[in-house]
Amino acid sequence: MDANFHWNIRVYYEDTDAGGIVFYANYLKFFERARTEWLRAAGVGQQSLAQTHGVIFVVKSTAVDYHAPAKLDDELKLTVVVRRLGKASVQFSQEAWRINHGEPQLLATGDIKVGCVDAKTIRPSAIPDEVAKKLMAE
Repeated sequence: MDANFHWNIRVYYEDTDAGGIVFYANYLKFFERARTEWLRAAGVGQQSLAQTHGVIFVVKSTAVDYHAPAKLDDELKLTVVVRRLGKASVQFSQEAWRINHGEPQLLATGDIKVGCVDAKTIRPSAIPDEVAKKLMAE
């Protein structure tokens, strides 16, 4: 469970499907929230990024593997590791772990690529130097 950044969440009823387990697509939401908190911890707010630098981050691609189900009331630890920081993109590896029932259990792994785009044109744009320095420090 070694990671550059982690963030804990609890599974709520709204996160589960008819079978009582976390709906598979919700792991993407969990991963997104963890990346947002990672940015916040690095001193980069999403709104200020758009207002100050005129750029936003958008997801370009995802690949998720599911290993075990999470259920209602489980406490999860989400990890964020930067695999590559490019000129206009960031490649992440993320994991979701159940941490409230004995030994931690790996539930899902994800590879997510995020691109930096101009907020108005939605065309690729370089990550501002000031922001890249903060992201490399995390």
